[in-house]
Amino acid sequence: MKNTAILLIKCPDRPGIVAAISSFLYRHGANIVDLDQHSTEDDPGVYFMRLELQTARLVVPLDTLRRSLGDEVAQPFGMEWSLEAGSDRKRVAVLVSRHDHALMELLWAGKRGELPAHVDLVVANHLDLREQVEAFGVPFHHVPNSREGRAEAEKQILTLLDGKVDLVVLARYMQIVSPEFVARFPNRIINIHHSFLPAFAGADPYRQAWEGGVKIVGATAHYVTADLDAGPIIEQDVGRVSHRHSVEDLKAMGRDLERRVLARAVKWHCENRVIVHENKTVVFV
Repeated sequence: MKNTAILLIKCPDRPGIVAAISSFLYRHGANIVDLDQHSTEDDPGVYFMRLELQTARLVVPLDTLRRSLGDEVAQPFGMEWSLEAGSDRKRVAVLVSRHDHALMELLWAGKRGELPAHVDLVVANHLDLREQVEAFGVPFHHVPNSREGRAEAEKQILTLLDGKVDLVVLARYMQIVSPEFVARFPNRIINIHHSFLPAFAGADPYRQAWEGGVKIVGATAHYVTADLDAGPIIEQDVGRVSHRHSVEDLKAMGRDLERRVLARAVKWHCENRVIVHENKTVVFV
């Protein structure tokens, strides 16, 4: 992603958007190498775009291009937009409890260079995973959490995170985060959970599902909002279940789905492929 930049746009749909953007970039020496777009069917519609451009021949620095784009194109078209250098790697914090599968997938993806981000720290409300995390050279912070002590725990976590990370990932963090905490990271907290909600809410969902005779199990990665487990969905996947599967089989299948779905969602977010619109997402992959 060296010498590239990524432009994300959301705005009211109207004629001339693509022409305005492409002519602006041409005048400033940018070369468009990839463009994806979508418009909703309602009237008036909403227009979405993800555009990758080469920056090696820009006639102005990227910061100057960003300011000019805002004045000349974004403001007249009423755009919500961002323009980031492709080489920028997002700083990620992972919150976890005792389950390691989702966390380890992210750590391994980062180590293999498959995740365009840095996992800067892991915060856990238990000590079980300290050794595994520190083996990757990632700082591990233990912050006990409980319903009675949630406010103090979140205060400690915010001290560790606020202003220092771009994305917070709940990798099976078995604690509810408060609306005040969520508000500090709008559309920047990603959670993973099984896709049984609301059918199998509460404790031991895989046993509930097994007893209910389900034929699929799944996992959902979504942005966290103040409404519990109701934020915009980024990615989902399912696995088939037969009468031969035991409860333990379902749990193993669920762990595999959860780690892969979460890794994809985090990767797409860090690659600037996701645009949130109301309670949905547009994901350009």
